[in-house]
Amino acid sequence: MDEKRIKLAEKNFKSYLDESKIKKVDKKDALIYKTYLRNSKESLIVADFLFKNKISSLWTVVTSYYSMFYIACAYLCNLGYKIGDEIVHQVVNESLIVQGRHKIENHFLENYGEERERALVISDNYLENYEREKAKRSSFQYQTTEEIKGNKAETSLNRAKEFVELMRQLLEDK
Repeated sequence: MDEKRIKLAEKNFKSYLDESKIKKVDKKDALIYKTYLRNSKESLIVADFLFKNKISSLWTVVTSYYSMFYIACAYLCNLGYKIGDEIVHQVVNESLIVQGRHKIENHFLENYGEERERALVISDNYLENYEREKAKRSSFQYQTTEEIKGNKAETSLNRAKEFVELMRQLLEDK
């Protein structure tokens, strides 16, 4: 992830805090946190079912993304952030870059003995994959052919499985 993208995320995150699109709260809401975890798990199960049974490439991509989105929301909630109602997907994306990048990097340093530069590359890859899936979900829902959707659904599902597993590990590390 290039420095320009990171700076933009930091600027946007600060702006979202100032505009109350995301708020720092004293205590996380346990019910909302559990709901995010449950929604993430359910979305991933549905995505896997849709893909394995060749029911819908579109909804495999959409539900794969939502499994990632919900676990990212759980992560932010666990850090004490409450997400507002406006441009939620963009707020979560920018917030995840700012609040999750170094935590992911440290996770790979501590748990897998990765060297610092390699851990940072891995961390950035996860965040970039999240961002790609966010964009893909939007374009697939509104403007992509069935043939293209079929070719991309498996990638989305695999990225979602990896991302959700990583975020669950981060939540357990806390």
